[in-house]
Amino acid sequence: MIRVLTGLVSLLCLALGALGLSACSPLALFDAIGPRDPGGRQAAKDLVFAEGPRGGLDVYVPVDPVEHAPVLVFFYGGSWQSGQKADYAFVGQALAAQGFVTVVPDYRLYPEAPFPAFLEDGARAVAWVRDNIAAYGGDPRRIVLAGHSAGAYNAVMLALDPRYLRRAGVDSRTIRAVAGLSGPYDFLPFDHETAIRVFGAAPDKVATQPVTFAGPNAPPAFLASGEADTVVRPRNTHSLADRLRDAHVPVQERIYPGLDHSDTLLALSVTFRSKAPVLAEMAAFLKGQAVGRQQVTIRQR
Repeated sequence: MIRVLTGLVSLLCLALGALGLSACSPLALFDAIGPRDPGGRQAAKDLVFAEGPRGGLDVYVPVDPVEHAPVLVFFYGGSWQSGQKADYAFVGQALAAQGFVTVVPDYRLYPEAPFPAFLEDGARAVAWVRDNIAAYGGDPRRIVLAGHSAGAYNAVMLALDPRYLRRAGVDSRTIRAVAGLSGPYDFLPFDHETAIRVFGAAPDKVATQPVTFAGPNAPPAFLASGEADTVVRPRNTHSLADRLRDAHVPVQERIYPGLDHSDTLLALSVTFRSKAPVLAEMAAFLKGQAVGRQQVTIRQR
């Protein structure tokens, strides 16, 4: 059913474009016409965390204020080559309805920004969140990261490799937990055109892989994939989860039957939420780590 409805949305988007009425992506149209969670709302739009057209972010908050609310920074996917925060309001509002002050930043894309520029942008967004999120009711001591696909890579790399946050002036211990949906974490050797383009110029290929940094100081992780995902196969989730467990890091690993690559994202929406408990399980894990571990001694890098 998810694939049927998303196919219909794609056809509608193409039809609108052919009529000259709209230029849209299927996801943009889905975001625009789909129902939203009434428990969340957009509190701010196009706040600047970095220079340039890709240096903005949006903030979503619970309709009913939450004292010292945990903060979730969500990175969208798009193979590091496409995507914009404006198409992910349904995600921001869904996460806000779960009690998170939610931030959705843009970041620079290939070819302007091959690896690691998008990670540097993500780190700058986290620095902005640490310094400014209290004004929106968020607790800067309770920051978690999450993402889908390439965005899951970004979130996990920022959480596991402390260099990017450190260069942005952020202590990596600020990140209380991380969630990755359908993310690529272990994809050497580069045998896909996208990976070759985006990561091929990196001088140290091993240092582009999240599994490289899966050590005992990593934050707790929620890692999920769809069993039917042929874009980023579930072995990536298995590999990182196993590596983190070997390092005695708390991990919740979920492989959802019948879901493909985009389904783990769409399952966050009101329209497709009944297909799998992605939102409920991810939110419960992240909230438990962000709130329940507040007094835990922070990790040493």
